Amino acid sequence: MSPILSGRAAFAAALTAALLVPALAACGSDKKDTGAAESPAASASAPAGPKAANLTVLAASSLTDVFKTAGAAYEKAHPGTKVTFSFAGSQELAAQVKQGAPADALVTADTKTMDGLKAETGDPAVIAKNRLVIAAGKGNPFKVDELKDLADTKIKVVLAAPEVPVGRYSKQILDAQKIEVKPVSQEANVRAVLSKVELGEADAGLVYKTDTVKSGDKVSVVEIPDAQNAVASYPAATLKSSKNAEAAAAFVAWLSTPEAQKILQDAGFQKA
Repeated sequence: MSPILSGRAAFAAALTAALLVPALAACGSDKKDTGAAESPAASASAPAGPKAANLTVLAASSLTDVFKTAGAAYEKAHPGTKVTFSFAGSQELAAQVKQGAPADALVTADTKTMDGLKAETGDPAVIAKNRLVIAAGKGNPFKVDELKDLADTKIKVVLAAPEVPVGRYSKQILDAQKIEVKPVSQEANVRAVLSKVELGEADAGLVYKTDTVKSGDKVSVVEIPDAQNAVASYPAATLKSSKNAEAAAAFVAWLSTPEAQKILQDAGFQKA
C-alpha cells in the first residue's frame, strides 16, 4: 500500500473513532435515562401514605385538652390534613353516631359505649387509661379526705349522670364501698362536674384525674386508693360511614404510636 493511501486510511480511522465516542456516550446516557424513567414506576409500587383529608373526630370530654395537643402534632406530621374534634359525653357521642352525624373516628371514655356501636365502627383499640379522683372545693374547706366523706349531707356533691362513663364509674366505686351519696345534681359529662366544683357551685365531685391537671388551685385533688378506684379505658375506632376511611384509619393507628402515647401520658393518662 502506498504511503498516501496508508495516511488516508489512518485519518479515516481516527475520524470514525472520534465520531463514535459521543455516540457511545449518548447510548450510555440513554441507558441511564431509561433507568431514571423506570424509578417512578418502581416507587409507585411502594405503599403510599394516606391522602390529605379533613377529619372529624368525636371524642370524650375528658380528652379535650390532650387531644388539642395531639391534633396539632398530627397535623404537623401530616401536612394538608386537618383534624377537627367534637367533644361531649360518650353517651352523647354514641347518640350522634347512631343518628348518622358526619364524622370519621370516635374515641369514648369506656369500652361499654364503644361495644354498643359495633355496627357503626371498625375494630376499636384502647389507646389510654384513666382513674378517678375527688375534686374538692378550693382549699378543701370541708376537709374531704376519702370517699366516705362524700356521704356527709352537709357537703354538696355533684356527680355525672349514671349513663355517662364517669358517672357509671363513680356509682361503681361508691357502691363497692357501700357509700350512699345524694348528689345535688347529675351532669352530662365530666367537665360539667369539674366546672361546678371550680365555680363553687358544689363542694366536691368525682372526676378523672387528668381533668384536674389544669384546674390549678381552683380545686383540691384527693386521691382515691387503687383498691377503691376504677380504671377507665379509652377505645378509639374509625366510623364505617366515614368518607375518609384511609385517613381516619391512619389517625386512629397513630394514637397508639410512641409519639401520641407520650402526649397522652404527659397529660396524666396511663398507658393502655
